[in-house]
Amino acid sequence: ALRLAGGRSRCEGRVELRQAGAWGTVCDDSWDLADAEVVCRQLGCGWALRAPREAAFGRGHGDVLRDEVACSGREQRLWQCPAALQHDCSHKEDAGVVCSEHQEWRLSGGRDGCSGRVEVYFRGTWSTVCDSTWYDLEAAVLCRALGCGAPLRRPSFLHTLPTKMLYECPSWQPSLAHCRWIYNKSAPCHQSRAAGVVCNGTA
Repeated sequence: ALRLAGGRSRCEGRVELRQAGAWGTVCDDSWDLADAEVVCRQLGCGWALRAPREAAFGRGHGDVLRDEVACSGREQRLWQCPAALQHDCSHKEDAGVVCSEHQEWRLSGGRDGCSGRVEVYFRGTWSTVCDSTWYDLEAAVLCRALGCGAPLRRPSFLHTLPTKMLYECPSWQPSLAHCRWIYNKSAPCHQSRAAGVVCNGTA
């Protein structure tokens, strides 16, 4: 009965609660990192990196179900936190969170945002991706997720960032975050180069 909406992964977005069968939002009055921490933990999304306010992920729908949320940060569920059920908020004040397990991707060093070295933002830092398991399927999932069409080529680059990620997609997935992934373990990335892709779209 808790989800994040409007973000780029299930671990980033506008906080939404389900009550009496309908989804609603949380007002950002006094919304802070301690509140976001509880949301991230409840969703299995690690820890809170940011607690954006003012409908940073778009305006929600339905009722505003909580206001003046005041978590200590140690609660297991958002509804265990003290909060006001009456409010004077509109959806332009919807609260959001960005959790550590959120992943986003970019292609750098190419002719535009649809070609270049694959880089992933995860746990607050940018990493390169090992090409040991970087095949057509992984490249296709990324090109589609970036709105860049389909992959044409998979060039390799140098690892120049301090951390690395490895992805392995057993089947088609909506994003690389839904595939198997390993973060910053040296063995699977041994002697790898940094994965790249040239997609057939433009950005």
